[in-house]
Amino acid sequence: MKDSNTYIFIYASAMVIIVAAVLSAVATILKPYQDLNIEMARKLDILRSIEKAEMVAAAENRVAYIDEEWERYIVDSYVINHLGEIQENIDAFEVRVREENRKPVEERNLPIFVGRDEENEYFIIPVYGRGLWGPVFGYVALENDYNTIFGVIFDHEGETPGLGAEISMPAFENQFKGKRLFDEDGEFVSIRVVKPGGGVPLNEHRVDGVSGGTITGNGVDAMLRDTLGAYVEYFRKQKNQES
Repeated sequence: MKDSNTYIFIYASAMVIIVAAVLSAVATILKPYQDLNIEMARKLDILRSIEKAEMVAAAENRVAYIDEEWERYIVDSYVINHLGEIQENIDAFEVRVREENRKPVEERNLPIFVGRDEENEYFIIPVYGRGLWGPVFGYVALENDYNTIFGVIFDHEGETPGLGAEISMPAFENQFKGKRLFDEDGEFVSIRVVKPGGGVPLNEHRVDGVSGGTITGNGVDAMLRDTLGAYVEYFRKQKNQES
């Protein structure tokens, strides 16, 4: 009986080691493909915020198509601090906003991507916050007045389908087009997400939230205020230079 138990223990231990080794090897092999998928997803969202890469679903080679659109329309990227000063030798694409948002605002690296087409120049800001069940995140593309929103792309990790998850649908995202971050006195007011039917009139600084998704909408509201608020000094400096 003792020998039998010893055999079972040795066999089980060997199987655990073998399975762990196989899983580790598979993870190592797949990691470059996973990293590429993450890279392409980020590039696609940045492009979609300025209404590019719209034919990706029909592309024969999705990676090549996204890279071509990226090279064509994303003309620059850089990182600033909360004072609006350029931070040298930091790759904007490598900055993880999730990690930066855990730091005091004075210590954050703030990435900016610059898009350009035949009609306009766009400044694309990654945003990150908390919804009801997990993170909400996305990109906000500003026109070259550093005030007017050209487009947004939002996503989430676990919001409720049909409710909070609707933040990633065009019906919600399209409301932000043309909204403004600063009021007539030049004060940063961000964009408020208000409760539908709550009696608060919409204006150039407010959009309707999602029915039944109030907490997620509040998360988007806080995400925009907190993340974009860190860029205010940079926006003001750029506007002053152009005036």
